[in-house]
Amino acid sequence: PVGAEISEERVRACFDSDLDLAISECGALYGEREFGEFPDEVQQILVNMMFNLGRPRLSKFKKMNEAIERGDWKEAAKEGRDSRWYDQVGFRAQRLMKRLENV
Repeated sequence: PVGAEISEERVRACFDSDLDLAISECGALYGEREFGEFPDEVQQILVNMMFNLGRPRLSKFKKMNEAIERGDWKEAAKEGRDSRWYDQVGFRAQRLMKRLENV
């Protein structure tokens, strides 16, 4: 019920489940093998975005995803900045795209 206390253990279990789902969805969007071959930093950025957006919305980042698939991280960051998500999310989106362009 609303207002009920939740244990730290339950919070961690829910987070772990959500994280596993975001990683799995990245594999579904980019290909399991391909996603696993991206640099760790790129994987972390994409999982972060997947966690926030979900696959239906992240899959709409057509130009960014094309650049990701080519391994063109700078272009992918440029395309990520050219989105409503970037304007709506603010500092976190800025930080993620800066990390991506520096891979």
